[in-house]
Amino acid sequence: MKRKSFQSMQCPVARTLERVGEWWSILILRDAMFGLTKFDQFRDSLGISPNILSSRLKHLVANGFLERKVDSGSPIRVDYVLSPKGRAFQPVLLYLHAFGSEHFAPEGRAVVVVNRKTGKPADVQIVDRKIGRGVTWPEYGLAPGPVASERMKAKLAAAEEILNRKRRAS
Repeated sequence: MKRKSFQSMQCPVARTLERVGEWWSILILRDAMFGLTKFDQFRDSLGISPNILSSRLKHLVANGFLERKVDSGSPIRVDYVLSPKGRAFQPVLLYLHAFGSEHFAPEGRAVVVVNRKTGKPADVQIVDRKIGRGVTWPEYGLAPGPVASERMKAKLAAAEEILNRKRRAS
């Protein structure tokens, strides 16, 4: 069954999922963050079939998360390296590591995000760099941007109204 495309939605979450929402894509980006670059390295790390891996790598290259570097030597070698967009996605991956370790590791933490200089565990969070505070809901919310469609404006207004009703009720 073919899944629905999120390409035409204005929602930034949907548009990001269109590009990296398939689970192999996230794991490939994680492994690229770890330094893997070769097709065989990704295949061996993930236990993924070659045809699916090939498809996911092409998709990540086409969407600008990975760059394909070809060494014209003999034999020809191809490296898949994080592009600037892929490197910009690294904090999302670190947050997913921290979130998963905290919420989905009943046996204990197998992976801990640490500060490499100090070796100490990090308290990973999303921060408003303008004021240096953590971004939390409902203190932070969503507002229509300059090119928001009428549908997006209505959706955000409805969500805000629901939140306001809950605040008034409590």
